[in-house]
Amino acid sequence: MIDALITEFDKGLRTVFAQAPLDRPMPGAELPETEMSAEDRRHAAALMRINHVGEICAQALYQGQALTSRDPAVRQAMQQAAHEETEHLAWTERRIAELGGRKSLLNPLWYLGALGIGVVAGRVSDAVSLGFLAETEHQVSQHLQDHLSRLPQQDARSIEVVRQMRDDEMRHARTAESMGAANLPSLAKNAMQAAANVMRAVAYRV
Repeated sequence: MIDALITEFDKGLRTVFAQAPLDRPMPGAELPETEMSAEDRRHAAALMRINHVGEICAQALYQGQALTSRDPAVRQAMQQAAHEETEHLAWTERRIAELGGRKSLLNPLWYLGALGIGVVAGRVSDAVSLGFLAETEHQVSQHLQDHLSRLPQQDARSIEVVRQMRDDEMRHARTAESMGAANLPSLAKNAMQAAANVMRAVAYRV
């Protein structure tokens, strides 16, 4: 048990402070950097900062759910999803740097809050945990789709990153549903959406 906690603590430190590993090439890396106004670059960097915070939270959620899952198959699914999403961390971090922006100053707090939520969801039941994962991914997919319309249209590199992230999140949602995800009540879905809206509003600026 202590070894597992140490491992998860190390994962948390790497998620928040270390550069994420990269298996797949960064989407849009072959595209040229286009000219943008200072305001467009600032806006694009802020949107990518929101997406980076979302990936910090996703890592924490999956780690919390994997810690408390009772079914080895569900635990493996959580761990696999977290591994795949480390690429999203790397992509968004790199794009923020290319745009001259910075990551959120509140990343440790975002991580701890999401980890707690993941632990609670995992302790309720594996079906609820999978339902939470599926609903999270559906909401993230919708928010990424919104970002595709809000990003400066000349920022093709950011658009390619967000488009691939959206496709990956949709696939993760389908995987969770195929494994028996519970359909969460509307109250829970609305609460998740409200919390995500607060995160996006704060992360855009901080």
